[in-house]
Amino acid sequence: MRVVLASKNKHKLVEISKITEKFDMELVLQSELGVDIDVEENGTTFEENSLIKAKAVMEATGLPALADDSGIAVDALNGEPGIYSARYGFDDSLDDWGRLELLLKNTEHVPDGQRQAKFVCVITMITPEGKVIQARGEIHGELLRAPVGENGFGYDPIFYYPPMGKSTAEMTPQEKNGVSHRANALKVFYEKLKEAGYADK
Repeated sequence: MRVVLASKNKHKLVEISKITEKFDMELVLQSELGVDIDVEENGTTFEENSLIKAKAVMEATGLPALADDSGIAVDALNGEPGIYSARYGFDDSLDDWGRLELLLKNTEHVPDGQRQAKFVCVITMITPEGKVIQARGEIHGELLRAPVGENGFGYDPIFYYPPMGKSTAEMTPQEKNGVSHRANALKVFYEKLKEAGYADK
């Protein structure tokens, strides 16, 4: 099944494709189909924003579309940046590294032992027939005080995962694809795909 990934992020395409290979699903970026739309993510939850993106790209391409809405939520900041992770600070001059540094600055006051955080990912697929399949995954850890590791992207260098004793940026792609929020969401998604008859049981 050919599915359009509602994203311009090649990192996401690589990461998701590694996990969806077993789904018999060919993922293509929306840009590869000549679709360049900026979807207004005006939802209030990861679920709403994921659906908004998937629906817009499905309507633009006429193909099943898959969207991933994800972010980091810090307990001491009441769940921020959450759905605004990719726009944290609402400053267009900030890149991924700038947003990471902003989060570190805003959590300087949070003492060790109270720096719990989680990555959240919601995957949504919508078909031209209107079928919606949605799944949520999380990974729980702690916020570091400085970046560690060269792999991954986004906030990975400051997210420490205690069971492995390393940041998600220190993990190999294979390690990360076994425990990440995106991997956990895709595991649930795959089960729902099978139930809906879109994947072999």
